[in-house]
Amino acid sequence: MAKEKKLVESITSMSEDFAQWYTDVVKKAELVEYSGVKGCMIIRPDGYAIWENIQKELDARFKATGVQNVYMPMFIPESLLQKEKDHVEGFAPEVAWVTQGGLETLQERLCVRPTSETLFCDFYAKIIQSHRDLPKLYNQWCSVVRWEKTTRPFLRSAEFLWQEGHTAHATQEEAEERTIQMLNVYADFCEEVLAIPVVKGRKTDKEKFAGAESTYTIEALMHDGKALQSGTSHNFGNGFAKAFGIQYSDKNNELQHVHQTSWGMSTRIIGAIIMVHGDDSGLKLPPRIAPVQVMVIPISQRKEGVLEKAAELKDRLAAAGIRSRLDDSDKSPGWKFSEQEMRGIPLRVEIGPRDIEENQAVVVRRDTGEKAVVSLEELETFVGGLLETVQADMLARAKAHLAAHTYEAKNYEEFRDLIANKPGFVKAMWCGDEACERKIKEDTTATSRCLPFTQEPVGDTCVCCGKPAKKLVFWGKAY
Repeated sequence: MAKEKKLVESITSMSEDFAQWYTDVVKKAELVEYSGVKGCMIIRPDGYAIWENIQKELDARFKATGVQNVYMPMFIPESLLQKEKDHVEGFAPEVAWVTQGGLETLQERLCVRPTSETLFCDFYAKIIQSHRDLPKLYNQWCSVVRWEKTTRPFLRSAEFLWQEGHTAHATQEEAEERTIQMLNVYADFCEEVLAIPVVKGRKTDKEKFAGAESTYTIEALMHDGKALQSGTSHNFGNGFAKAFGIQYSDKNNELQHVHQTSWGMSTRIIGAIIMVHGDDSGLKLPPRIAPVQVMVIPISQRKEGVLEKAAELKDRLAAAGIRSRLDDSDKSPGWKFSEQEMRGIPLRVEIGPRDIEENQAVVVRRDTGEKAVVSLEELETFVGGLLETVQADMLARAKAHLAAHTYEAKNYEEFRDLIANKPGFVKAMWCGDEACERKIKEDTTATSRCLPFTQEPVGDTCVCCGKPAKKLVFWGKAY
């Protein structure tokens, strides 16, 4: 029992130190390990399996909209990067440079890609000539490098995995339509698969992506009340096209510049899953993204027939399309229960000698701890239905948390008090002046998260300066 208790106690309580709780979970649940390269993480099998499921789900959704996958080089020549001035300035502090190849100094520095806009632009300039070549709907799955000073597993690391979509269109209208379409793909994925509700909206000019005309975002609220930018979609207009000479002949045989978009989601979303759903016992994975949906645990497994019956149940569940695993280790049942909870596996099935005699199993939910005794003849049907119930309940709880931690502020005193004492989103009006945006950040460390698509004014004047307001903004502290 001492060992069983120690497993749970090794996780710092959320209420005691949320940041340490997060670190404990990613380490104890064996999602990552720190590497010998500062700021980089080793993604362990259980962590990478989550990313594989994310990749599988998103990739299918992308392809359903006509997107194809490609792969671009890891290195970008400095001269190519310099073609788009705003883009270069935006990423300059985070760029890693290669200056030597083998034993020779390079004639031109190579940037290790922080993102691939310039590479795609160079590519599009070569392959797009006519309106018949459009649209180009490409995506790549890769890693990128951004030289971060402060890192945390999944949330911010020097190298991370992501996907980046890059599309080219004949008109601004088509580009805008694609930008919003992909943001909706992300939002639907987060809600339907990750059980994470999000706020959709546009970034202010101050917060938009370097080189973009407009940036759209989905913002999720973590358990500690901080926001996490969980996916972005950018409309580049024709700025990159003009810098890189990406032109096509329209139907009147006149040259036009293409209009481009870019959109991405990274392994940072795994951090969101942890911080939205986890508890003091560890991970809590939504069934649709969980690499293992059911852990079968034999009770008194040394007794005749128990281990064999547990293996049979595991195989039956797997045959029914349920991702299952058998814990046949020599650890005590209590230890196995704690480990299953730590790793966030949505359900466990317990089977022991008495259960076999009575032709039943005990099914336990990770999210609520509720137990149910189920006839073995009904096991697959019951477990399949319960997984869907768990998925829906986790989303409902996350929605309730978002609603309960979204506040309204009518004046600056109220706004500052909420930011300081009520972690969450604060809805407040804004005049549109960047000076007010900067002042709010200086005074409170809160930033504008987005201008939500659904504009429901909470007043007529700017919460900061008192001048006539133009937009409702979601504000908050963020990761």
